[in-house]
Amino acid sequence: MKMTKKMGVLIAASCMMLFTAACGNSANTASSGTTAVPAGNTATTAPATPAAAKKITLGFAQVGAESGWRTANTKSIQDSAKDTGFDLKFSDAQQKQENQIKAIRTYIQQKVDVIAFSPVVESGWDTVLKEAKDAKIPVILTDRAVDSKDTSLYATFIGSDFVEEGKKAGKWLADKYKDTKEDVNIVELQGTTGSAPANDRKAGFAEEIKSNSHLKVIASQTGDFTRAKGKEVMQAFLKAHKDIDVLYAHNDDMALGAIQAIEAAGLKPGQDITIISVDAVKDGMTAAAEGKINFIVECNPLLGPQLMQAVNDVVAGKQIEKRIVTKEGVFTSEDAKKALPDRQY
Repeated sequence: MKMTKKMGVLIAASCMMLFTAACGNSANTASSGTTAVPAGNTATTAPATPAAAKKITLGFAQVGAESGWRTANTKSIQDSAKDTGFDLKFSDAQQKQENQIKAIRTYIQQKVDVIAFSPVVESGWDTVLKEAKDAKIPVILTDRAVDSKDTSLYATFIGSDFVEEGKKAGKWLADKYKDTKEDVNIVELQGTTGSAPANDRKAGFAEEIKSNSHLKVIASQTGDFTRAKGKEVMQAFLKAHKDIDVLYAHNDDMALGAIQAIEAAGLKPGQDITIISVDAVKDGMTAAAEGKINFIVECNPLLGPQLMQAVNDVVAGKQIEKRIVTKEGVFTSEDAKKALPDRQY
């Protein structure tokens, strides 16, 4: 009987040892499977991302808060960074290049993983971008480009094709007046002087309308992408020119300010003066649905998800496209009515 009990104890102990050894081997196999795979060999295990090992820190230097588009753009970036689990360091440059340069240098000192920014103007970035490159911190451009000839200073540019936006606006106008025999007088509200969207939207528009000698830009001035400045400049246009047929505004906010000036002058926007705008933010789309803006070229501000993906890829050492263009559409007044109820921005 005693022998039987001893045998039972020995068998139970042996089973326990085997069970314990099996669990321990399972844990050790998983651990060694993660650490023993040579760098770059991901054939048998899921690729380990930098985010899994270390929280990615992104420094973002925003232009400012000059428009509804920019507000939506900022929210998209902040929300996407939070959803992705990034540590976002955010600065508002208040539309001043010196503030953006200062912010970028601060991010370099803080040794962030990636720097991203929307350059307020195209020129004057080479020095600070070289500082980031020397610190081995990749830079991503969003929304706006720089005119540096050294493209190694940034990893990619994510944003719209501003020249194409200007061309879309010009093509619609050229088609509208293709059979006209009289001059069509156009006033243009440009964006911030020296900025990529202002330069390119102007160039694209001019390219499309140049074949029609009746389409004449009689005045062009910066409205700095703001509603208040758009109103102010349009008031000056109306005083100086009594025969304005078309307004081409480089963004919705300037167009909305101009609408206020047009209505104050006793004219009907969208009827007495044809209005073309760029952005398609909710306020602009509302004005279009009401017939006050005749045509809007979309410029999508929701760049956050694309930016976070690019950041992840750059940190992981993946090769990414040097130019990532966002997909965008165009809206007539009727199109705006249909799209407005589901508009996110």
